[in-house]
Amino acid sequence: MTAPLREPAADAAPSAAEEAAEVSADAKAVQGRSLGRIAWERLKRDKLALTGGIVVLVLVLVAVLAPVITNLVGQDPDAYHEDMIDALFGTPKGSLGGISGDHLLGVEPVNGRDIFARIVYGSQISLLVGFLSALVAVVLGTVLGILAGFFGGWVDSVISRVMDGLLAFPQLLFIIALVTVMPNELLGLTGTGVRVFVMILVIGFFGWPYIGRVVRSQTLSMREREYVEASRSLGAGRLYILFKELLPNLVAPIIVYTTMMIPTNILTEAALSFLGVGVKPPTASWGQMLSNAIDYYDSDPMYMVIPGVAIFITVLAFNLFGDGVRDALDPKGSR
Repeated sequence: MTAPLREPAADAAPSAAEEAAEVSADAKAVQGRSLGRIAWERLKRDKLALTGGIVVLVLVLVAVLAPVITNLVGQDPDAYHEDMIDALFGTPKGSLGGISGDHLLGVEPVNGRDIFARIVYGSQISLLVGFLSALVAVVLGTVLGILAGFFGGWVDSVISRVMDGLLAFPQLLFIIALVTVMPNELLGLTGTGVRVFVMILVIGFFGWPYIGRVVRSQTLSMREREYVEASRSLGAGRLYILFKELLPNLVAPIIVYTTMMIPTNILTEAALSFLGVGVKPPTASWGQMLSNAIDYYDSDPMYMVIPGVAIFITVLAFNLFGDGVRDALDPKGSR
């Protein structure tokens, strides 16, 4: 009786290799992704948010490299160019406010200071106040919000009432009153440094309740979650639960509200400088330039348009980027 024919062993080897390759491919296909990677992939698909983020990055680089940029174009923000000014009317010579190869955005009326150089240096004040005041607000809001939500009771009542009082307080009027009575020297700072320091502290102090309420509400819901109860059952202390369990899960809303708070702070600084209680000349500020341009809006409209466009682009870029970050970090988002 003849033995049944068997297929060559060589045919089985490729089959096993193919099965192993398929298993490996399936494993890679179902490989888990971190929340940060998921958020980044969502953000990459949002072209408007990426555009806003690129503009924000460019603005930060412009502010940091302001001395280098003005040296490259050969202009000093405080240098007068009276030869560029019409002696009779006090307006820039030439069309569009004196725009030329030497003065890329024209010159200011009366004194002839280069507008491009002042816009570049003005970005330092706007971004400095915007970022640092947001940092003050985030630190205060996160700490007090998480304490109110976690401990509850009288701690929550006191902090919540303080937040309600600050939200009802006329912030702009208080800043105007405070800045006008501040001394010219404070903590080693003088002149413009004192005003910038006070604006950062006051804007940040009045801004923390907005993020504090968000952090408090998130903490109230998270403190009853299973992983917090598990940490308690294992003997974890309050500080461990606060900083190891709750705080990492609050990073997403904190980042979102920070990106949306910065443009609001930039607008507040511009409004203060426009009203004359922000930085003082010769320090460049976009709001201050708008205030000075009021008297020349009909004879030199570009002097008003350029700082207005700078503020508009900056705030729009931050808002677009903030919206994109919010959508990317939203676990229920569809994008």
